[in-house]
Amino acid sequence: MMYFLKKVVFPVFVFSQVFFSLNANAGRGEQIRYLPVQDAGRIKPFDTFAKETLELVYGKKTYVGKEGSRAIQAHWVVLTWMLAPESWVKQALFEVKHHEILEKLKLPKDKKHFTGEELFRSENFANLMQELQNKRETKEKLTPYFQAIQRIENQFFIFQGMSSGQLLRIYPVAAQEAWLSVSELQSEAQMGFLEISKNVALYLGLKSDAATPADEMKTAEDKLDQSVLAFAELAKKSEPLKYQDSEKVKTEVFYNDFHPFRWAYLAYLVASLILIFIWIRNLNSGMTLAWAFVAIGFILHIFGFAFRVYLAERPPVSNMYETVVWASFGAVLFSIILELVYKFKVMLLAGSLMGLFALIVADSAPAILDPSLQPLEAVLRSNYWLIVHVMTITISYAAFLLGFGLGDIGLIYVAVDEVKHEEKIKNITTGVYRAMQIGVAFLAPGIILGGIWADYSWGRFWGWDPKETWALIALLGYIIVLHARLVGWLKNFGTLAAGVITFNLVIMAWYGVNFVLGAGLHSYGFGAGGVEYVALFVGLHFLFVAYSYIIHMSRKSTNKKAT
Repeated sequence: MMYFLKKVVFPVFVFSQVFFSLNANAGRGEQIRYLPVQDAGRIKPFDTFAKETLELVYGKKTYVGKEGSRAIQAHWVVLTWMLAPESWVKQALFEVKHHEILEKLKLPKDKKHFTGEELFRSENFANLMQELQNKRETKEKLTPYFQAIQRIENQFFIFQGMSSGQLLRIYPVAAQEAWLSVSELQSEAQMGFLEISKNVALYLGLKSDAATPADEMKTAEDKLDQSVLAFAELAKKSEPLKYQDSEKVKTEVFYNDFHPFRWAYLAYLVASLILIFIWIRNLNSGMTLAWAFVAIGFILHIFGFAFRVYLAERPPVSNMYETVVWASFGAVLFSIILELVYKFKVMLLAGSLMGLFALIVADSAPAILDPSLQPLEAVLRSNYWLIVHVMTITISYAAFLLGFGLGDIGLIYVAVDEVKHEEKIKNITTGVYRAMQIGVAFLAPGIILGGIWADYSWGRFWGWDPKETWALIALLGYIIVLHARLVGWLKNFGTLAAGVITFNLVIMAWYGVNFVLGAGLHSYGFGAGGVEYVALFVGLHFLFVAYSYIIHMSRKSTNKKAT
């Protein structure tokens, strides 16, 4: 243990501190990114606010206008919405992907970004809004069609709110909880923000001109930074207690730039490629290098969680995005443990692949899995049991995810040559069984802990809520599989297939209740989108299991005839 601490943990800690100190300070002309703003119940840097705002409107955290042009950072885009709103209305800024809506607005279906003039000044826009209002009056769950209309409505209000200065709250006052927006600023504060606006216009104008001398550009950058710092100092004097988290603001900008989870899955990708080569070639060398990349990814994973806990001041499992990231972490953790015990190589391979897969899903679907650092709702802050319950349930999903990955690998070997790879299939089956055992060992107490929280929050231990019901179904499903394996009803192929198929119960409890059913007391976790991708994922795996089964039975029949 001391060797591990000295050789791994301490050097990584020292490196992270040095790296952070080198990247914590704003670059020239970048102080605007660090300006604290109040949004969504917390204080965040303008950098985060701008990225989240642009993503809601444009679908991405950077803006690319014409094809081939350079990407523009979010803080410049969102800030200039206030300075030149009429210019932005003419840009292809607003993302719309729903084909039925595009048809009603008489817009081309081969595009997904449109100008404000095309969307909001269309005679059919008012009709869409009326449709949405009529649907809301029915108090029924919004279908994907109406959810898409609601997003357009949100885009309209966000752009209007930002261009009018009402959405950007940047100045704290002692007498009220809410900070003053740009449109509410008066006297000295108003003059301070006007100075920022003037310097932003000057800076961007000079930056757009390739012929601008370097000294002139440097002067413009310094003026902009000085005006931002002067405004920040003025705001801090106004209400020091509400402006005290300047270091946390710097840390959040660093977190935004660093993307620890993205670096983590790149490390897992390299580890997976190395392990695939070792496993296929049946090599004894190369494991040290594979372990090194797994360790790097794992440490980056931990850093990512540490950042989110520090910034949000809560456990990192409060929304769907965070549970996916937490599950990927758990899958890697359990694979490390099983690999150390069994030394099959495939354990570490499956863990790296599942960690990679889950992190890519979390990173590539921000519209569905919201990565923003939002404070917990009141019901989620109620007591200690909720935190333990959610973390326990989700870590059980991680074990089942690992079993699912191992099952997939095992079925590939079944499909390729079941006889030739008999020993490998046997080892993989052991991994699937152990992963299921670990999952059940966490899911069962997780459900009980959820009941304790439910009794505390709602006055009943169990109410057959859809979330509760499907968690129980998942538990019973895996218990049946474990029992069938224990008594000999399931052999190697059956266990592998069960590891893949039974994971669909977890998908339903984890994703389906929140994003498909959208009913029950767990309404804080509901979302929309991605159903078609999940359905495709599930369907392809059912087909893969069926294909493997046909090959398995065919070989079995052939072997019987041969004997």
